Amino acid sequence: MQPLVLRDGRTVLVDDTATSADDDRPVLVWHHETPHTGRVLEPLRAAADTRGLRIIACTRPGFGGADPMPGRDVAAGARDLAEVLDARDVDRAIAMGGSGGGPHALAAAALLPDRVAAVAVFASPAPFEDTPAWWNGMADDGGLRSARVGREARITWAATAAFDPGQFVDVDWATLDRDWAALGRDATAAGESGLQGAADDDVAFVTDWGFRLSAVRTPALVVHGSRDRVVPVAHGRLLAAGMLHAALDERPSDGHVSVLTGVPRAMEWLLAAAQE
Repeated sequence: MQPLVLRDGRTVLVDDTATSADDDRPVLVWHHETPHTGRVLEPLRAAADTRGLRIIACTRPGFGGADPMPGRDVAAGARDLAEVLDARDVDRAIAMGGSGGGPHALAAAALLPDRVAAVAVFASPAPFEDTPAWWNGMADDGGLRSARVGREARITWAATAAFDPGQFVDVDWATLDRDWAALGRDATAAGESGLQGAADDDVAFVTDWGFRLSAVRTPALVVHGSRDRVVPVAHGRLLAAGMLHAALDERPSDGHVSVLTGVPRAMEWLLAAAQE
């Protein structure tokens, strides 16, 4: 991971799977889940290598040693990404995000249309609506409810909150035991250092994102598990309905984590969509 000082003086961390200075493989920008350390996880790296893709990932503010940015909205991530792509001499990319990274991947597609050719999101929340359709089905909505009060309330909530294993269904736990074990290790490693980042993510999710879904005009793939108890499948349906060129891949057997087994197929979809 390499530090990058942005124009506003903040430092973010960048992980890049480039094999050389002249690596000319197509670039996939990965937007991390909440929480994260910022490192490209092995299942992503392996799937990308098999498909001839280079991955660039940028640590969001407040995670993994990246400077926090209180009050950031989802759109702020696209502005940071533009600087990262400039620093890496990347003109064009495809984007993918998992869970809390989903909104940020969509922001990149909406706000950097000349640089993001296609986007895919997994188990992503939809823009906030204080309605039963948005809240229903969450096994634990305490973090998002406290974020509605504000950043400090969200940080205070996290200080005493305990992880509810019931958020994950059986196939989630099986996936964490096998192909995506690295995801669980990374979330654990994020630990205390990610408290500010997680709070700022949640506040951003339940306030104005800074762009509308209708601004996403690139091809978009929304992948969501019907059994998701963290971000219920209604969110995936809302996302797909709100974008002009969106396809919904609703996976009836999957939960919040197991849906990531669809990453290799989504990479192939993105490559094809970017060439259309």
